[in-house]
Amino acid sequence: MANILVVEDEKNMQDIICAYMRRGGHTCFTADDGVDALMLMKNNPVDLMVLDIMMPHLDGFSVCKMAREMSSLPIIMLTAKSDEEDKLKGYEYGADDYMTKPFSPKILLAKANALLHRTLVTSTDLEKNTLGEMLCSGKIAINSAAHKVFLDGTEITLTHKEYELLHFFLSNPGQVFSREQLLNRIWGYDFEGNTRTVDTHIKTLRQKLGNEGKSIVTLIRSGYKYEAAK
Repeated sequence: MANILVVEDEKNMQDIICAYMRRGGHTCFTADDGVDALMLMKNNPVDLMVLDIMMPHLDGFSVCKMAREMSSLPIIMLTAKSDEEDKLKGYEYGADDYMTKPFSPKILLAKANALLHRTLVTSTDLEKNTLGEMLCSGKIAINSAAHKVFLDGTEITLTHKEYELLHFFLSNPGQVFSREQLLNRIWGYDFEGNTRTVDTHIKTLRQKLGNEGKSIVTLIRSGYKYEAAK
């Protein structure tokens, strides 16, 4: 069904994760450290990455950041810590979800399947509904069929969630959405994070949009809305 890259330096944990992913019908690539992970990603078609934070050579945060420069594939990070700041750091670098050790491999497989399904559905729907069309506002242009974003004519790189947020905002200009609504719409009801995840992703999205980022307006105690450029 999907090619999954499991990046985990603990061999027993790696074997367990791969066993459950294969039971779910997926193919697994494995890496023991961050350097090997990036090489595998570069040379193989990978649909989702399960990424441990604590690894030799390159930690998971560094791998996540570099992977985001190569692909918008979903990334689930594994951590032995439950510290909120670590999770927010991962989301800033582009992680889509988190699991804290010890965890249930069944839940990990369910999360992977949910992310893969949402990615497939989003891509398919956009291709059906907006093939050849552009969403434009001010200096921002989105080629929905190709999942590409242009700022003043130059392509910029967004994470998968940043792209979904921007596409959602441009598709619904002027509408106010609470953090909870955005969390459920973009991350799904089964997501275990909190609304700070939304704030973190909007912060990084604004930074990448430069002056156009001010179109994403914060409404105190209400949430966010997108004010289309006139």
